[in-house]
Amino acid sequence: MERKDFSSWLEGPPQLNSQQWPGEGLGRPERGPGSVARFPRRLLAVCLDWGLSMLVSYWLFNSHELATLLVFLAGQLLGVGLLGHSLGHRIFGMQVQSMEGKALKSLQGLIRSVLLCLFVPALVIDKDQRGLHDRLAKSILVNIR
Repeated sequence: MERKDFSSWLEGPPQLNSQQWPGEGLGRPERGPGSVARFPRRLLAVCLDWGLSMLVSYWLFNSHELATLLVFLAGQLLGVGLLGHSLGHRIFGMQVQSMEGKALKSLQGLIRSVLLCLFVPALVIDKDQRGLHDRLAKSILVNIR
């Protein structure tokens, strides 16, 4: 017996469709404009959007929890649905696009925003770092700088 006889099981199972970076299988570059936005910046953007929603909710509605969620939803609908990015996305240099690299349609923005407000779909991600809310809306969050 030689080492090569054991190397296959020592290295683990073969990786089918292995990719080097998130979005490679979708034809996205590794870095720069058009590349998939990574988790830390995504988290910072959503925290900024949520914090701003809390401030508006406090100012207008005495900080009611449901009001905060509705303000967040409205910000996502208006920002992502019309402009392709929320304020947090814009500050951190990201944009939500359709899989073809174009602006989202209104229905896609609505689906993505409502599912994002449910929070759980955002935690279910695939190898391309697309949350369930992005997969169902057929969208992707990419870097624009």
